[in-house]
Amino acid sequence: MKKQLLALAITTLAATGALAQANDTLAKIKSTGAITLGVRESSGLGYTLGNGKYVGFHTEMAERIAGDVEKQLGLSKLDVKYQPVTSQNRIPLVTNGTVDLECGSTTNNMARQKEVAFAYTTYVEEVRIAVNAKSGITGIKDLNGKTIVTTTGTTSVQTLRKNKRADGLTFKEVMGKDHADSFLMLETGRADAFIMDGSILAANISKSKTPSDFKVVGEVLSVEPIACMLRKDDPAFKKAVDDSIVRQIKDGSLAKLYDRWFMQPIPPANVKVGLPLSAATKEAWEHPNDKPMESYEVK
Repeated sequence: MKKQLLALAITTLAATGALAQANDTLAKIKSTGAITLGVRESSGLGYTLGNGKYVGFHTEMAERIAGDVEKQLGLSKLDVKYQPVTSQNRIPLVTNGTVDLECGSTTNNMARQKEVAFAYTTYVEEVRIAVNAKSGITGIKDLNGKTIVTTTGTTSVQTLRKNKRADGLTFKEVMGKDHADSFLMLETGRADAFIMDGSILAANISKSKTPSDFKVVGEVLSVEPIACMLRKDDPAFKKAVDDSIVRQIKDGSLAKLYDRWFMQPIPPANVKVGLPLSAATKEAWEHPNDKPMESYEVK
């Protein structure tokens, strides 16, 4: 009987220890000597070059966060593992412990904060309008009677409809099956304007046959804070991530990283995205915060 009680006590202690470690990411990283980053296959902030190689602004920023965690924990070596995630599985993979830190293109909003935590905002996405450079369209007021394309499953046109400056406008709405299909409609004249996240518009323009034929115009329709995602109720790990982000902002390395991935030729095609740092992102860096989308407004 005593042996059975002892075995039960050992099992309980082991389970408790495992649970405690699951809620203490720094302890998990220290004991395993590894950190798992959630990365994107295709995003404006991170993508793959194939053969397990992941690159991009947010991917490289996450690698630097891992480097700072390695120093904080006094590890001689930290193994960085990469776990591709999608819009559908990113939150479950963080909450179940598969991914320690996801730095992709995830919007910080109040609904998601019920399941996960977010680090300081490092990129503020702006929903914008892309048009043919010779179209004469310069903003919302010129969209009356036009054909507007957006991508299935996104809310960009609804965002336009909610904009006060769009009151009284009538336009035809068409849907692309994905971002490339939507841009093709603009490129071939089947749509007069493509409404989507600014980074996606800029990336598609940069990859087109003649980038100078297209431009992003007009007002910012909405802004969304993009931030790295981590497990809830882990203040020590969140502080480590936030501290690294602040360090990268203050020493200028984050700005250099942005310039490298948005203003310089990037692989694999060696073309420039050409998306200067926005006023909204600059403001987020000057005043680090983890406010959700609901607290951001278009000024």
